[in-house]
Amino acid sequence: TWTLVNKPMGVKPIGLKWVFKLKKNADGTINKYKARLVAKGYVQQPGIDFQEVFAPVARIETIRFLIALAATHGWELHHLDVKTAFLHGELKETVYVSQPEGYIKKGNEHKVYRLTKALYGLRQAPRAWNTKLDEILKNMKFQKCMKEPSVYRKCEGSNLLILAIYVDDLFVTCTNLSMIKRFKLEMSKNFEMSDLGRLTYYLGIEVKQEESGITINQEAYAKRILKEAGLYDCNPTHIPMEPGNKLSKAEDEPEIDPTQYRKVVGCLRYLLQTRPDMAYAVGVVSRYMQSPRESHGGAIKHILRYLRGTTGYGIKYERMGQKRLIGYSDSSHNVDPDDGRSTTGHVFYYGSSPITWCSQKQDTVALSSCEAEFMAATASAFQAIWL
Repeated sequence: TWTLVNKPMGVKPIGLKWVFKLKKNADGTINKYKARLVAKGYVQQPGIDFQEVFAPVARIETIRFLIALAATHGWELHHLDVKTAFLHGELKETVYVSQPEGYIKKGNEHKVYRLTKALYGLRQAPRAWNTKLDEILKNMKFQKCMKEPSVYRKCEGSNLLILAIYVDDLFVTCTNLSMIKRFKLEMSKNFEMSDLGRLTYYLGIEVKQEESGITINQEAYAKRILKEAGLYDCNPTHIPMEPGNKLSKAEDEPEIDPTQYRKVVGCLRYLLQTRPDMAYAVGVVSRYMQSPRESHGGAIKHILRYLRGTTGYGIKYERMGQKRLIGYSDSSHNVDPDDGRSTTGHVFYYGSSPITWCSQKQDTVALSSCEAEFMAATASAFQAIWL
């Protein structure tokens, strides 16, 4: 990863620090204790210490689409994790770092390390890792998807293997189990891998694979939101938002704690990965994070009470369902009392279960309900073409 060298004139080495973390399972039990050496990348300067930093990761719609695809065809989903992934990335720039705490070489205290591989915390580390992984997958005869750069496929006769990448987490599905085993074997020759077997937990989503199909939910995460908000024992409601409840900036109302409000809204937005039923209500309360008032706090409590009665809700992708993509779009006209903007909503199904949905305020003011519908239909058409 590095070589010990004399510190060049005029070079300020990047500091290092140790980060200790607990990696937990879906049920909250401890999986492992992690110690990681991290570079203080915030001191790096663009154009000097790094050039390009962008690295693609799979969109959550892609993951849900692939789960739906696997469920309808009866394929198995498997999960792989690359150990110390960023240490495989090869650096193009010359980067110097100080010696790590507790491991300073006696007699060489004045020397620094010159990096040959990336370290966690460096700004260019994700891109270096992605470049390395892309190179190895292409050598293994994988083809990259044009519209989703983190998805790869490989055909062998009538067999198809699909791979989605989220940094160092590899999500694999295939028409044939032996092809997955061969892929795991080939990958382990290039990297040190953790074979996590059949997919059960991915990006905070619990995945249950059964004969009848695949179910995804975020039950443990939903319970944690309620505990942190202090509403774990509240009375549940049947709907996430009262019909006809028109929220506004309400500047005459007293303010509430904005930090707590933003924290709860952020948690709820992450929960929307498996809960399309809450998309509209959470979308509305997300508009008032700058200066939340009492009525906005009341709307959040109502959503959390709905969540209390529906913590186990999720999506089931059924086996042998219709292999057909179908979408719906709708809009409301002039519902926001503050700026008169309309709300766009769309949902797309693969078979009988939703794979992508959206509920958000439009960017411009529509002059008529017809124009609002056109804006919503255009946004839906973008998504439809991409899918």
